[in-house]
Amino acid sequence: MTSEQSGTILSLSSVTPTITGAEIAAELQPPRQFETASFESYRPDAAYPTQAGAVESLRAFAGAWGVAGAARQPFFSRRKKAVAKPGVYLDGGFGVGKTHLLAALWHVAPGRKYFGTFIEYTALVGALGYAAAVESLKGATLICIDEFELDDPGDTMMMTRLLSELVASGTRIAATSNTPPNSLGEGRFAAADFLREIQALSAHFETIRIDGVDYRQRDSSGHALSTDAAGLDSEVARLVAAGRAVTVDAFGSLIAHLASVHPSRYIKMIRGVDAIALSDVYELTSQTDALRFVAFIDRVYDAQIPVLASGLPLDEVFAADMLGGGYRKKYLRARSRLIALTAEQ
Repeated sequence: MTSEQSGTILSLSSVTPTITGAEIAAELQPPRQFETASFESYRPDAAYPTQAGAVESLRAFAGAWGVAGAARQPFFSRRKKAVAKPGVYLDGGFGVGKTHLLAALWHVAPGRKYFGTFIEYTALVGALGYAAAVESLKGATLICIDEFELDDPGDTMMMTRLLSELVASGTRIAATSNTPPNSLGEGRFAAADFLREIQALSAHFETIRIDGVDYRQRDSSGHALSTDAAGLDSEVARLVAAGRAVTVDAFGSLIAHLASVHPSRYIKMIRGVDAIALSDVYELTSQTDALRFVAFIDRVYDAQIPVLASGLPLDEVFAADMLGGGYRKKYLRARSRLIALTAEQ
């Protein structure tokens, strides 16, 4: 899809893109909403001192490159006078600004650098093969991994091995993962889970804790917006008349189509799209379908594409047993993002 197609109605269910390893590598940079992210533009919540503390810690980490504005003291400990660890892990709930800070760090890093989600890096390995992926990333100043996932032991071991090779060659690593905000159980043990799962690589990481509440819901009602069929048609017509490229799909059709497209290709499904309209939204009962939808929404959120919907509000599509299961963090993150996306018309 290209900008020439603006002012038209399209269908995501008819798009089956391909993607190469080179294209995946070219996409490894911060999402659109973080193109200008900086330490200065981050707004820490005064109620949570760890947010301001995280900024100072990352400034110190960046100080190893001699960037302007870096902290003068050695990273993390003046008393030890030790060389800074080559990795940092931002530990906190979704919506507390971890991705903003990760992007800010990426922007100040010199030289060749990469920024992507865990799934994008595993897709790169899948497209190029392990050895070629290592060669393509080797020599980078910084590798940023947003939303490091621990669900698949095989992928976790592969990423641990890849990052170990990159660290050995001089590359620095920064990573985040998601935990529910204000959750004393899951939130406090997220760092321990991360460090345990990456095993041998864990000694290279320093943990930076970021507490807080989801900024996307601080000034909102906390619910995704939904309309009826007539309202959806009217809004689509308004956007098309304004020259926008809008996709219109039945929710069930999109869910079925996502099963035929690898998640690494979702980014190309939505390229050139200005708004997404989904009709007849319903509750998902299949865990597999739900996880694919989460991966799709992650890409939509990165691209900051507003979503219109009729039927069930999109933040209610995940069944209660899913929200209480092992993938709870992913579903809560997706709900938060769906609330934000339906509010941006």
